[in-house]
Amino acid sequence: MLKIFQMIIDWSEVWSLVIPATILLTKKQPAMLKPVVFYVWIALFINLAIDLTWKFRILLPEAQNSNNYLYNLHSIIRFLLFSLFFVRLNQPFLVNIKKIIPVFFLLFVAVNFCFFENFFDYWKLSSRLLSVEAILLLFYCLQYYLFKINDNVELHIFNADFWIVTGLGIYVTFNFFIFLLYNELTARLQYFAVSLWSFHNISFVIFNVFIAKGLYDSDK
Repeated sequence: MLKIFQMIIDWSEVWSLVIPATILLTKKQPAMLKPVVFYVWIALFINLAIDLTWKFRILLPEAQNSNNYLYNLHSIIRFLLFSLFFVRLNQPFLVNIKKIIPVFFLLFVAVNFCFFENFFDYWKLSSRLLSVEAILLLFYCLQYYLFKINDNVELHIFNADFWIVTGLGIYVTFNFFIFLLYNELTARLQYFAVSLWSFHNISFVIFNVFIAKGLYDSDK
């Protein structure tokens, strides 16, 4: 029973994305949510490649049986698409800063992988990239809530963007320290680090449930 539960958790990075993807197959989304729509489909294919590479790594040539670069790719795409999502929201609060942040993020990515880390590192994913992505996305989430608090216009709070931002906020808040410390934990406490990633997967399921809720409520 425990093995079955662990297998479900191990594959949750794939099947949890099927939840919002199912909504997308049955309901057309407004233009404002297009970055989220693109994220769901792209993340589904990337995460499928991640898990297949991991599960069948013993059958692959050694040069191709690491999935760390796919996590790095997922991180970059997730940040760029969600930063575009926040920019496209009708929130003038800090709008110029929200537009500038992706430029600095791309500069960080270029400098980091040109001089400090290897994007295709066989042994480890980029804790630095994942933690920077998490803290910047958390900033976007916090400014979203600050705008809502200070907004004098009476609006329905529990709309599509609220659920999506809340799911994203839960995910990045929960995982920031996991991302930040993961490589150190892998080097010193490998079994604990592997077990800790299961909690990341659970939070990813929660994230996708909130995305699905937002997509379902997109016409409200």
